[in-house]
Amino acid sequence: MKLFLLFRLGNDHYALDATEVAEVLPLTALKQIPGSPAWVAGVLPRRGQPVPVIDLCALATGVASAQRTSTRTVLVHYRRREGDAPRLLGLRLEQATETLRCAPESFVETGIDAGTARYLGPVRHDELRGLVQWVRVHALLPDDVHAMLFDAAHDACVP
Repeated sequence: MKLFLLFRLGNDHYALDATEVAEVLPLTALKQIPGSPAWVAGVLPRRGQPVPVIDLCALATGVASAQRTSTRTVLVHYRRREGDAPRLLGLRLEQATETLRCAPESFVETGIDAGTARYLGPVRHDELRGLVQWVRVHALLPDDVHAMLFDAAHDACVP
């Protein structure tokens, strides 16, 4: 059995592997990164280090996350490639207040090419929530955005 953090994008449910979650924070104020895509929410300082934050709702749907008490900034251990040292990446997520414990094998591939949304993984039918889709943290950022965010985040916090 594996633990997942659940969240929503619109009416749909999604899941993050809880082993990839470093910390769940309330909705936090961020420093903007000029010239970044609209789905880049900004950067926040965490324990003396800059952490880029993306708005997953804006990335997936083009609509920014709602400013609700259930909207969280979730820090994840982001690795671009297997073997890379983990970096903190913030995700702004709506309704990130529940967990799900289930067998990872209960998620099955959709058979649909996700195109540029390569972070969308397999799905699982849940009696309470309908289909829940696993979001792959390592696949969230295209190479150019990865470079921009981590370089921009570093530059934003250097005096």
